[in-house]
Amino acid sequence: MDSNPETRRSLLTLLVGVVAFVALLTWIVGWALPLVIFAIIFIVMAHEFGHFITAKRAGMKVTDFFVGFGPVLWSTTIGETRYGVRAILAGGYVKVPGMSWTDSIPEDEESRTYRSASYPRKVLFASAGSLMHLLMALLLAWAALTFVGLPSTSHVGVGSFEKWQGHKENAAQLAGLKIGDQILSVNGTQITSDSQLINIVSHASGQRLTLVVVRSGRDLTLHATPVNGQTITFAGQTKPASSTQHGFIGVEVANLAVRDSWYAALPGSFGEVGSLLGSAAHAIVHVFSPGEFSSLFHQVASPAAASNPTNQATRPESIVGVVRIAVQSTQTGPGDLLLILMVVNIFVGVLNMLPMLPLDGGYVAIATYERLRSRRGERYHADINKMAPFIYAFMGVLLVLFACTLFLDIAHPIANPFR
Repeated sequence: MDSNPETRRSLLTLLVGVVAFVALLTWIVGWALPLVIFAIIFIVMAHEFGHFITAKRAGMKVTDFFVGFGPVLWSTTIGETRYGVRAILAGGYVKVPGMSWTDSIPEDEESRTYRSASYPRKVLFASAGSLMHLLMALLLAWAALTFVGLPSTSHVGVGSFEKWQGHKENAAQLAGLKIGDQILSVNGTQITSDSQLINIVSHASGQRLTLVVVRSGRDLTLHATPVNGQTITFAGQTKPASSTQHGFIGVEVANLAVRDSWYAALPGSFGEVGSLLGSAAHAIVHVFSPGEFSSLFHQVASPAAASNPTNQATRPESIVGVVRIAVQSTQTGPGDLLLILMVVNIFVGVLNMLPMLPLDGGYVAIATYERLRSRRGERYHADINKMAPFIYAFMGVLLVLFACTLFLDIAHPIANPFR
């Protein structure tokens, strides 16, 4: 290990700077933004650690393992690998010699290069980053199911209260209901869906209802009398607009979260991640479709289109937008933040496996092509230079996508979905 006093001083300076920056950022904007930034950095470096550990286990030589790009802020050498931090914290990288056949490698080191590794080791090394994203998504899903819970359609509760004009409290508040209460039954009828609760209340205008609710693990019995919607005003309108009477108690119904035991959450974690994998694959097809690029160009040129909720609902986000929505998700508790981080891991993991350089999936595709073209005793060497026009075209598409989404996320940010 590098024991140079100057190296130790630069590390101490870096750590002091990081602590000071985090403290200042927390003081200015609160704890959520630093938390999300460190979570994103951790996700990026876990991706790189996947490459690092598989390269080491496969006997490849790893010369660099860095956080960030650009000028070196701090580095140290342990064994044959240099570890460090660079100024631009926009990613990270692991350097293994011989990622192409044109690299000049000393003869005594050739056996430890990427290109000399067997096909399975090449594929595992190239795929390791995405596999780490999959593992992190599974761990986040397990944590969400175990410690937070996921919304269940059979657990109906109070999400929020409607503000009735001219009323200090609505019928639900007068009855003693509180946000987060789970409604077990109404007049002895077990409540298993929100539509069932709405139906019972709507047909009981002026009638006293007995509600059994769960609050902080205890069953409570409350009494509420639904009010005829024609006599109340909510958001400037009476409820409902028809001539028939409908009962309302002033509750926005929510599907409450249900937590699993640690062992029951294991299969549920795979189910959640599997569902997200399908959604991510569909989203990536949508993002790279001509129609989506046309929509992005239209939104960049038209502020009205960029602010349209329909366009915002399907618009891809840059890292700025992802950080913003992750910070906003902390307003509703840890569950939504865990979900956002799950989505980030799954989306990045799937995107990274697209079979095109410079993505990791491109290296898998090339290694597979070389394996198929090789014959016993003779390994085929693919000429990556012939793919240069396709690589540059793909990088151009990525650059345009990045520029459009970054501009829109700064100039026309997506409305906070957690309000």
